Amino acid sequence: TNCRRSWLRSMSKKHSRGPGFRRRPVDVRDIHQRFLIVCEGEKTEPAYFQSFRGPHVVVRIKSANIDPARIVETAVKQWKEQKADYDQVWCVFDRDEVTVERFNRALELARTRNIKIAYSNPLFELWFLLHFQDCTGPLARQEYGSRLSQCLGRSYAKNDADMYDRLEPHMDDAIRRAERLLDRYHPSQPFNDDPSTTVHLLVQELRRFSRP
Repeated sequence: TNCRRSWLRSMSKKHSRGPGFRRRPVDVRDIHQRFLIVCEGEKTEPAYFQSFRGPHVVVRIKSANIDPARIVETAVKQWKEQKADYDQVWCVFDRDEVTVERFNRALELARTRNIKIAYSNPLFELWFLLHFQDCTGPLARQEYGSRLSQCLGRSYAKNDADMYDRLEPHMDDAIRRAERLLDRYHPSQPFNDDPSTTVHLLVQELRRFSRP
């Protein structure tokens, strides 16, 4: 559909700017970046993204345990109410069991408000698993946890406090695998593209300013 194609084009523009972005000199890294990240989950995603720390990044996490469209609406509301000068505003949510209407509504609303999306189809654990192995086809929800437990050598838990530290050495591999997944889908239909994720786009931005 037109909204899906428009959303994909907006995600691929590396230098797009909007209410969540300010124009900055190219390759200047001594300026702090303020991120507002609105997450669907209350434990897994916030704990992970809070771990990106460094001298040039300030991350504010807002949990919103609601559907994707409401998450984007929450991001818009938070940005307006706080009147904060955020450099980047992101929404993080899963395809999971959301209806196609609500999922695509979230993509379209984010596009019109120039808010970035880090989605996972079907769920956020796909991003974790990509640190260890390729995922070339759909998996049952429980299979993600089972495979992660095997890769980690211990039982995977959503509130694992040191998950970032366990994954960080494999982050470059995860980014490459996520990129390859997206390249498989022509045209891109995020709601139907299982498995796929754009979490790596947010991760790349956080790493860019988190590194000393």
